[in-house]
Amino acid sequence: MKQTILIVEDEKEIADTLTYALNSEGFDPVWVSNCKDALLKLEDRLIDLAIFDVGLPDGNGFELLKSVRQQGNELPVLFLTARGEEIDRIVGLEIGADDYVTKPFSPREVVTRVKVILKRSEKQASSTSKVADLPSDADSDFEHKTQQRVITYQQQAIDLTRAEYELMATFIAQPERVFSRRQLIENIWSSNHPSDDRAIDTHIKTLRAKLKTLNPHTEFIITHRGFGYSFENQN
Repeated sequence: MKQTILIVEDEKEIADTLTYALNSEGFDPVWVSNCKDALLKLEDRLIDLAIFDVGLPDGNGFELLKSVRQQGNELPVLFLTARGEEIDRIVGLEIGADDYVTKPFSPREVVTRVKVILKRSEKQASSTSKVADLPSDADSDFEHKTQQRVITYQQQAIDLTRAEYELMATFIAQPERVFSRRQLIENIWSSNHPSDDRAIDTHIKTLRAKLKTLNPHTEFIITHRGFGYSFENQN
């Protein structure tokens, strides 16, 4: 059965190019040109992955993704942006996108990114279905409920973006281990992801702020200058 890819792009020429490239690789692309139709399409049929343009006639891709996530939909999302500015890439990843491509782009590159994201999502789903919940150790207030993809602190679920969740899952699995920025990027996205170190620093900053609201007296994420970050999984 073909995997369905939703393309949300207001430029018909770009949409046609992506549709052709995805069709050629055995996908079932569906095109809409605005946020309203995208939300309707997501309600109407099962979508395996979505490609959102940042600039859309009735809004932007960031707000569209926020709406999708607020509805509890965790489908993988790839952003297209014409601006090429770092802030756009970071914002997109910060609010839960899986990857981004800057215009102008190669259709082959987009298809490759789509395949990588889908493969990773399938692997995560498979591992989640096989792994039982990981209990905290005796000195920890954190618990990773893998089947629900939820991390709790003192039995309270933490509101995390997809990237923050993957970071926390990585840290909790190996507390006190020092991870380089590149290792964290590969754990969250993929080994060929173009994101630089500053994207990870941004995610760490927002994650730290959320953890501070839970316990303002403890610094859970430790910076190791010149090396990376580690997690102190205890009170």
